[in-house]
Amino acid sequence: MAGGAKDAPSGTPPEARVHGSLLIAAPVDGVGEELACLLADEGFEVHRAADGESALAEVLGADEGERPRPDVLILQAMMPGQSGLEVLETLSREVGGLPLPVILVSGHATVSDAVQATRLGAFDFFETPLSPDRVRVGVRNALRQAKAERQLRDLRERVHGEIVATTAPMRELMAMVHKVAPTRTRVLITGESGTGKELVARAIHDASARRDGPFVKVNCAAIPHELIESELFGHERGAFTGATRRKRGLFEVADGGTIFLDEIGDMDLDAQAKVLRVLQSGELMRVGGGESIEIDARVLAATHRDLQKQVELGEFREDLYFRLNVVPMKVPPLRERRGDIAVLGRHFIRISCKENGLAEKRIAPRALELLEQYDWPGNVRELKNVVERMVVLSDEDLGVEDLPVEIRHPTDALNDEQVAGAWLTDLLKNSDAQMVSLKDFREAVERAYILQRLRDNGWNVSRTAESLMIERTHLHRKMKLLGIQRGET
Repeated sequence: MAGGAKDAPSGTPPEARVHGSLLIAAPVDGVGEELACLLADEGFEVHRAADGESALAEVLGADEGERPRPDVLILQAMMPGQSGLEVLETLSREVGGLPLPVILVSGHATVSDAVQATRLGAFDFFETPLSPDRVRVGVRNALRQAKAERQLRDLRERVHGEIVATTAPMRELMAMVHKVAPTRTRVLITGESGTGKELVARAIHDASARRDGPFVKVNCAAIPHELIESELFGHERGAFTGATRRKRGLFEVADGGTIFLDEIGDMDLDAQAKVLRVLQSGELMRVGGGESIEIDARVLAATHRDLQKQVELGEFREDLYFRLNVVPMKVPPLRERRGDIAVLGRHFIRISCKENGLAEKRIAPRALELLEQYDWPGNVRELKNVVERMVVLSDEDLGVEDLPVEIRHPTDALNDEQVAGAWLTDLLKNSDAQMVSLKDFREAVERAYILQRLRDNGWNVSRTAESLMIERTHLHRKMKLLGIQRGET
């Protein structure tokens, strides 16, 4: 695949210049070459695919994180192998709708072909012989459409964050979200720390008729017990020492929207009683005030605790529990939805690269496998932190060597550490290691270890790289850096 981008020609009005990458799928000569030259001269980044299969690999490979996706795909209708219409149909079926604007080019198209292309979601249709002006306008419009769709995806990412629902437990959870969102029903969201309970609450709010109202989060565990009543219900001036002005409580702030009581299981019994009264009456009274204030706020609550057990122990009010637990929702831990891990991992890589101003990085299949095998006690939050650390610290694409040791060696890390410790102790006793720098000593240890693994594997680099849990190319670089020669004894 070849590509090139040039500055827009001086005759092109500044407002008409639209930048982006184009993938042209057409045989190497003829209309494909004509299109490539015309569009490259317009300043677009042009890439080529010789047939439909290659174009599919480019676009679907982008879905797997293997490469950046082009902004617009231009397909010649008649090509060796799959035709343009067949590629359109395959894309629509594999992805569940076209993931980018697609333009079909044909000199022999029938009305039924045009209808079929439109039904499959084609953005535009160019007839040959090509009209340069028609091509320029059509491609610019397609790129504007691609930009708008990209902005919409970014908005959805900001709204829904890390909610990924490709596995059955998460699809069931999201189906429940969409059922309860339009109602006024109270929801109790449970799940381990880091599973994304707040994201579920936000999704309920965003899909409800209250979406334009406020979403107010209250972390009940973070507010001191002596302040929680004032924070939730507000206070009047002079209500207590330090109350120099009237303050609206968070229930008032949430009026017309949603209040999310996170970690409700950590709220003390006195505050629970006051929350119960608000839920029963729809009214509150500020601390130090004598006037009841009507509020209309939908209440969502969440906890990682077993509230039923707390009720039995007398640590949580049974009447409040039943008021909150109208619709219970449990967010599954990450280890129960392993099929989401790869999708989440790639999602976090994209977000982290964007937030840190880095070029988008890919992740090796073996590294993804190890992420999927890990139990993630910290759930989605832990996965996000691990991926961000990998992205920031790695110089290149992400491989097994970038993973934390507990993920690379989930079962035998301790044994490896003990063996390595004994080996290093022996090495220090029988060498002049005290006379060399730490850098030189570290390189000597690494060289000896890699050399031994290569010998053990009969100098099979691929097998050795797999045993070391690093990429083959990374091992080649290490061998060159450490001066390891093939067959060395």
